[in-house]
Amino acid sequence: MKLLVVGASSAIAHETARCFATDGAALFLVGRSAEKLAAIQHDLEVRGASQVVTYTLDLNDLAQHEAMIDAAFEALGGLDAALIAHGTLPDQAAVQASVEQALQEFQTNCLSAISLLTILGNRFEAQRRGCIAAISSVAGDRGRSSNYVYGAAKSALTVFLSGLRGRLEKSGVAVVTIKPGFVDTPMTAHVKKNPLFAKPDAVGKRIYTAMLKGQDVVYVPWFWRYVMLLIRVLPESMFKKLSF
Repeated sequence: MKLLVVGASSAIAHETARCFATDGAALFLVGRSAEKLAAIQHDLEVRGASQVVTYTLDLNDLAQHEAMIDAAFEALGGLDAALIAHGTLPDQAAVQASVEQALQEFQTNCLSAISLLTILGNRFEAQRRGCIAAISSVAGDRGRSSNYVYGAAKSALTVFLSGLRGRLEKSGVAVVTIKPGFVDTPMTAHVKKNPLFAKPDAVGKRIYTAMLKGQDVVYVPWFWRYVMLLIRVLPESMFKKLSF
């Protein structure tokens, strides 16, 4: 397996990459911090990866996406799969007070992913095989007052992935939408934990399995599919009064 991992220094992406490393996969890791990428590279090599290449990039620099993907294809001699896992969880009070910050978070959590998916979709469609996975969120299933900027970005990403999946189905390319619920990672370090929080290693293993099987939409853990089903069917007159 030749795998591109974007946002490779995130806890979930790292755990997913560990699963592929034990299979002897070749990995191209992309992230902002060279220091973090170097540590993850060493970890994956120890776990059995056949090749690990790192690439430092601010993913909000959309003009550099094509060059990064070119580098991944060249370094690994092609790609079998790609995982897009970068993102940020903004402070809702800050983003609702600032147009600039709201748009910046939308850029990070949606537009940068759409840029990557557009380039990768065209490349994978041409080679007529492979798997593209991206991490969206259950927050995209319905806008909540406590995080609707983040949720709106993930909702748009989910819809984009749905359309891309329908298009690439005809070329034999799988598009996997990952919808995690609460995950105990550095991104949620400031959030009070409860029994609904999942561990990143369990989420990583589920993403690994979903990518191998080429599944369509995967809620992680599984029960979030039914939690969000209930949330989606609540009448708006009731939903708008909830404070979560």
